[in-house]
Amino acid sequence: MPAVLVAAAGLLFVVTLEIDLAAYHHHLTLPFWIRMGYAASSREILIAIAAAVITVVGVVFSITILALTLASQQFGPRMMRNFVRDIGNQVTLGIFVATFVYSVLVLGSIASDPRGKFVPHLSTSVAEALLLVNIAVLIYFIHHIAKSIQLPEVIAGIARDLTRAIDAEFPDPKTDAPRPPVADVGRSVPELLELINTRGATVPATTSGYLQFVGYAQLVDIAAKTDAIIRLDHRPGHFLVAGRPLATVWPGGAAKQVGLAFAKAHVTGPHRTLMQDPVFAIDQLVEIAIRALSPAVNDTFTALTCIDWLSAGLSRISSRMLDEGIYRDRFGRVRLIESDPSYARMANRAFDKVRQAARGMPAVLIRLMDSLNSIMQEATSSEQRRILVRQAEMILLNAEESVPDPNDLEDIRVRYQLTLANIEIEGVRDTTGN
Repeated sequence: MPAVLVAAAGLLFVVTLEIDLAAYHHHLTLPFWIRMGYAASSREILIAIAAAVITVVGVVFSITILALTLASQQFGPRMMRNFVRDIGNQVTLGIFVATFVYSVLVLGSIASDPRGKFVPHLSTSVAEALLLVNIAVLIYFIHHIAKSIQLPEVIAGIARDLTRAIDAEFPDPKTDAPRPPVADVGRSVPELLELINTRGATVPATTSGYLQFVGYAQLVDIAAKTDAIIRLDHRPGHFLVAGRPLATVWPGGAAKQVGLAFAKAHVTGPHRTLMQDPVFAIDQLVEIAIRALSPAVNDTFTALTCIDWLSAGLSRISSRMLDEGIYRDRFGRVRLIESDPSYARMANRAFDKVRQAARGMPAVLIRLMDSLNSIMQEATSSEQRRILVRQAEMILLNAEESVPDPNDLEDIRVRYQLTLANIEIEGVRDTTGN
């Protein structure tokens, strides 16, 4: 964004300079209120604007990054990542730098001419207008950064990322158009897995790093062209080690050709991203929660906020249909098999570490149990409810071992019984269809 705004400033300078030159050669007349006087006064104005803008942007952003660094030491590095990604911060930096570049360009255009001093009246007026815009942007930036640095805002931002990642990876069947059915042609998935395990050839990873993106459509096309079956051993978010198996191909003769094309169908990097990896947002919320529960921080309310947003995210996932991890070509033949997204994996990642860090903390254990009851209302299968009940059982066991106060322990037991009652009600609904 800063680069785009600087380029726009350069284009603006070209336009205003052409108008100034036209006015200088008497091809047109500028309004009287645009005329800025002599070249010396315009030069002084532009020098002052350029110096002030570049000084302000350096001081403000240095202080801001220092504050973010101190905050990130307590709650993790996501604050710095969010600061860089934030469109408001990008636009602020871009407008300041663009104003500086524009002022310097206009300053350089003031030159002597056989007919006298050329004064870019319009360009200087535009520079003054940009200075007023910078003042407004500075006020906005101070308000914006003071708001965004607050931890509840950071948590809510990660929760919004989680919601977008869930919607992208697991579309809502109520709003998205249903996919046309594809005929089941060829061998069954168990047969193909047996062939891959016994006769398949591995495709090794060429670089180490986190798997950030997989082009599933590209892989299906590759497998169709080579008449092969690909089993992808890793999902986005997994860490790859160079030389270790990335995928397995059957028949083995197609492994070399698939391996050459495979490099264009996936992306690895030094860190995880939210693209195709909703669990990453869950892990971010969990990291904030367990940091808040550590003895060094001891911020229970931040942990409760994280649990609330985790509950909202898992409730959204519970109402969606998770993909089975089977991809077919247009003829219905299985071409790609990957490890399907596991509801148990996401639920366990959301609750296990928080539960372990909350040992002996009744308020957090009670909120965890309340969250499970809330998620239970959105669960769409008996398997999901079984996973949630297992978490409730572990929370109760944790409480019985670590909570000394009998009243607090009774509150947790009451909520556990409510969880069991909810699963019985949902079980009756499953059998009756109501």
